[in-house]
Amino acid sequence: MKILVTGGAGFIGSHVVEWFAKNGDEVIAIDNFLRNEIFGNKMRNQLYNWSYIKQYKNVKLIKSDIRNFNEIKDVAKNVEAIIHTAAQVAVTTSLINPRIDFEINALGTFNILEVARLNDSIIIFCSTNKVYGENVNRIPIEEKETRYEFADPRYKEGIPEDFSVDLTGHSPYGSSKLAADIYVQDYAHTYGLKTAVFRQSCIYGERQFGVEDQGWIAWFVIATLTGRSITIYGNGKQVRDLLHVKDLIKAFDVFLNSKVKHVVLNIGGGPRNALSLIEALNMLKQLTNKVPSISFTAWRPMDQKVYISNIKKAREILNWEPRITLKEGIKNLVKWVRENLALFR
Repeated sequence: MKILVTGGAGFIGSHVVEWFAKNGDEVIAIDNFLRNEIFGNKMRNQLYNWSYIKQYKNVKLIKSDIRNFNEIKDVAKNVEAIIHTAAQVAVTTSLINPRIDFEINALGTFNILEVARLNDSIIIFCSTNKVYGENVNRIPIEEKETRYEFADPRYKEGIPEDFSVDLTGHSPYGSSKLAADIYVQDYAHTYGLKTAVFRQSCIYGERQFGVEDQGWIAWFVIATLTGRSITIYGNGKQVRDLLHVKDLIKAFDVFLNSKVKHVVLNIGGGPRNALSLIEALNMLKQLTNKVPSISFTAWRPMDQKVYISNIKKAREILNWEPRITLKEGIKNLVKWVRENLALFR
């Protein structure tokens, strides 16, 4: 299969490229290398993953920007599938610069969809749990010793796909991703494209250059091992479910090779792979034998106190479930950062 991967120099994108290159597919990876500009030069070694995937002979690397339709149209000619991981990914950045957030997430996705329509390509879109916005915070919660939990038994297994995205604050990031999410759904409905929308929770794994604004578990590992201070916004009891990147891409692969025509799925680790920030820091103490330096400050705007993906639909439709446990995955992430500490100095 001939596959285009957008955001190929990024964390998820580079893992997608590697997975399908190992499968023997012909892969075109594109990226515009805007991470340092977007994150204010916080993203070191932004070419690391790009250089890493050069080892695969069936991968073609092209510098290209999804905001430029004519450019993308030429690059993507005759591709059979597009795995769209390119995005502006930080809520904080979207608050400071909503224009670039919209241009990348909404306009960029529209351009990719038009390319897919012209080529009749399969589309896999990386959406986000932020499409549900502050509606998630309207669910009653209980405060426990180290975490918040949903008090409403209807959400014991997490947030389902039919949870409301309406009448709520999203942040510019959540709004741009929701616009793109809906457009992907409509291109399936209107033009008959085979599409999948994966509303991702927290994805983590090796080769993730996490920063404070994005990739929080990787940032916690990096900061702990390099002796940097970690700022906790709120009290640290906020909870997220985590999914290892290899489990995510396995779901992509299953969908590509399935007879499923169109699907919207919440994808994450589910309740069994959920951690609060405090619990994550305690786990890191055990795995690293180091005590993280921590400070606390005010809550960030529109932060969800608890978000856990209900992954029942993914299990039923794709016969998929997470295989890599939190302890195993974070242990492997710690090992990778330790082996590459020079990258973070």
